[in-house]
Amino acid sequence: MARPTLAALCLLLLAASLAIAAPAQDAPSPAPPAPGPSAADETVQTMFPHFKQGRFWISGQANFIFQTNPPFYAKYSGTNSFQPYYEKASSRVLTLYTGFEITKSIEVLADVEEAGGAGLSTALGLAGFTNLDVVRNPSLSKAPYLARLMYHQVIALGQQKTENARGPLSTFAELPARRLELRFGKFGLADFFDLNSVGSDSHLQFMNWTIDQNGGYDYAADTRGYTWGAMLEYQGPTWGLRFAEALLPTVANGPDLVWDLRRANAENVEFELHRGFLPKKDGIVRLLAYVNNANMGIYQVAIDQYLEGKVPTPEITNHPLQVTTKYGFGINFEQTLTNDMVVYGRFGWNNGKTESWAYTEDDQTFQGGAGFAGRMWKRKYDRAGLAFVSNSISKEHAQYLAYGGLGFLLGDGGLTYGRENILETYYTAHVWRGIYLGPDLQYIVNPGYNQVRGPVTVPGFRLHLEF
Repeated sequence: MARPTLAALCLLLLAASLAIAAPAQDAPSPAPPAPGPSAADETVQTMFPHFKQGRFWISGQANFIFQTNPPFYAKYSGTNSFQPYYEKASSRVLTLYTGFEITKSIEVLADVEEAGGAGLSTALGLAGFTNLDVVRNPSLSKAPYLARLMYHQVIALGQQKTENARGPLSTFAELPARRLELRFGKFGLADFFDLNSVGSDSHLQFMNWTIDQNGGYDYAADTRGYTWGAMLEYQGPTWGLRFAEALLPTVANGPDLVWDLRRANAENVEFELHRGFLPKKDGIVRLLAYVNNANMGIYQVAIDQYLEGKVPTPEITNHPLQVTTKYGFGINFEQTLTNDMVVYGRFGWNNGKTESWAYTEDDQTFQGGAGFAGRMWKRKYDRAGLAFVSNSISKEHAQYLAYGGLGFLLGDGGLTYGRENILETYYTAHVWRGIYLGPDLQYIVNPGYNQVRGPVTVPGFRLHLEF
């Protein structure tokens, strides 16, 4: 059933894409792709200069986040709860980016990373956890690891060229205006899918998982957020389309991937329209669909086993080896209001019947926010943001948790269900060259979808270095 399901999703997405992309007489000039990890941002300063041309690329970053939470009310707590007493935690992520341009259209990229520290409550108890940099598996090695290893080829579909901001995911100084791009190797799907210039970067922007990314997008990844796969992308002046086939973990949020595509696979497609909602204002709209096939449990089956007395509590992993399907959709937009203010929003949904597998326990999400450039207050390299997200889970998922079931992230031992609502604001100040620091504040209502716990306030502070 997986293939017909994906085909239906792709056809629906393509139909919507063609309808939106139909030419309009008064359409504004197309906006450039949003700056993400693959594109340099002119407001980001580095410790050392980066050359605009050359066959080699080398850069680096170091991100340190400190967070704490005061005590808060909790009627009860369970194995996977966000703990109601005072806590503090810090994390670090250090990355070395390298690239080599073999020809004017072929390059190889390799990144080495080291991550350490921990999250509050060992990163449990929240669907929208407070620190995107945290790795949830404490048993992982502390040694540096290979984060990305990619072959990247560009195929020109025309003679016209456009300037490209060189960065960690593309070393080319210019690219064809119309082109195909092929990538395969090790990478993060979030490097290319569901990007947003306001909410996609825990290094200089928001920190919360479901604000920086779409919580309903259960994208293929190991515990550290990377996978192996292949991606084909078309980019033109007015629209783009990308498709990726990637590997899924052997168990929920596990460190090992399944290499047999007959047993597990993830297929992702995203349409990108370089047009906003306001006349003569830049903007981008992205439409996402994905299908995951893996050895995932089904919440209703786990509930039935419990109600029939076969297990003392529901166990989502109590099933024979099988292949089940999880699918979902996402909408992502950003709209420029002024030269120094951009608003953005996301909606995400997945079927919520099968086990949350790779990212977080979130079956539906709404979010919106705004990013502000420091030029507004004569601090060119500073930035600030404010965002709100509301997360929810399916009826079966909520009932599973209410009966005492555990997910890889949630499990209070019971549940009085309510949407998990989060408000976050941050300020990032440029200190000198590639040194940035600033505060972050998050306010969480119904942590883990539980109305008898919280609310909780999480202040934080970040030090970021760009090399």
